[in-house]
Amino acid sequence: MPAPSAEPRAPRTPRSKGLAVALTKAGRTKIRYPAELVRDDGTRVTVRAPWAAPGVRDFGFVRFEPGDVFTEHYWRDRWFAVKEVRTGDGELKGWYCDITRPAVLADGVLAVEDLDLDLWVSADGSSVLRLDEDEFEASGLAGRDPGAAGAAARALDELEALARADGLAGLLT
Repeated sequence: MPAPSAEPRAPRTPRSKGLAVALTKAGRTKIRYPAELVRDDGTRVTVRAPWAAPGVRDFGFVRFEPGDVFTEHYWRDRWFAVKEVRTGDGELKGWYCDITRPAVLADGVLAVEDLDLDLWVSADGSSVLRLDEDEFEASGLAGRDPGAAGAAARALDELEALARADGLAGLLT
């Protein structure tokens, strides 16, 4: 019988490159869309998908539109997801970050629960915006699940600090 190896485990190789991302909010499916699995190292799952909503969504500080490509990073041990947003021509628009419970990948579905808080970081890093804090307060999560609410608030603070210090690129390499 061979001795156990002290070498790190190799990244998991998916049998199929396709999966579905299922984003829920308050127990209901917000959006479900197909994505290509780029990498799964056992802790972080990275997928790539085109803009999945119909039409254009203009937030004022960025527009998501057909042709945009999202490279999305989800963690099994962190309370956030970071989505790198590029135009169809490859120009970086920035990073849209969702505060979420840790992701679960099972049976070809990457399940993520949105906890309302978001962060936007522009491509040049000059704009770092905390978003939807009013929705988070109104959700009642702090009363229902104070542990999750605290983890969500800490995750938003952590992402903002990273974005303002060194940018998010280091987190994604």
